[in-house]
Amino acid sequence: MKILLAPSETKISGGTQNFDLNSLLFPQLTPIRKKILHQYINILQKNDFFTLSKMFGLKKEADINYHNRDIIYELTMKAVERYTGVAFDYLKYSELNKDSQNYIDKNVILNSNLFGFLRADDMIPEYRLKQGEAVGELKTEKLYKEQSHLMEKFLEDEDVLDLRAIFYDKFYKPTKEYTTLKFIKEGKVVSHWAKAYRGIVLREIAIAKINTLEEFMNLYIETLTIKEILKRKNQTEIIYEIDV
Repeated sequence: MKILLAPSETKISGGTQNFDLNSLLFPQLTPIRKKILHQYINILQKNDFFTLSKMFGLKKEADINYHNRDIIYELTMKAVERYTGVAFDYLKYSELNKDSQNYIDKNVILNSNLFGFLRADDMIPEYRLKQGEAVGELKTEKLYKEQSHLMEKFLEDEDVLDLRAIFYDKFYKPTKEYTTLKFIKEGKVVSHWAKAYRGIVLREIAIAKINTLEEFMNLYIETLTIKEILKRKNQTEIIYEIDV
């Protein structure tokens, strides 16, 4: 089973290795990644406050200046450790044992706005790009969507659990059977905190080392109860009730 996960806009600093663009998932994407990075770095070098503010989704000059660096020469760390958003806070990757970390590294595919499709253990530098923002005239979601056949091939023999936000369908939307999750509490759909529960679910999957969707359906997750399962074309949606 492969699990699709969205990135976060916030990242942790630091790293241990030099950046190697060719080491990322799907080396076939290297020319596209180079094109995007070339444009990205050109924008950084021009150092226009308003352009960077929009691209980064930041307003404070000090924050903008902090991210205004040539990321090609920054040190790297695993993508799953680089991202620090809510889902990653609740995944608590660093606290998992080695076997569970290896499960994440092998089975989680991240959907970076800048780099496209990544394995959880792909080594990436710190960067900043607001969700949905173009890099100059380049719409990254369009460029990567045009290469989504790579994901189709990669996932053809796998069960697929899609934990991404709907926005990331713009990068890749499975044409094969896949499963998504929805969380409700006291009859209302949870939105912001859905990220936390995605992290919690992924953590439990990694601990149990789930290999199929059938195994996942039988996985006990504390505070979550399956309320309903809906089928729409090739999408199965599991609706969880959050126990109060």
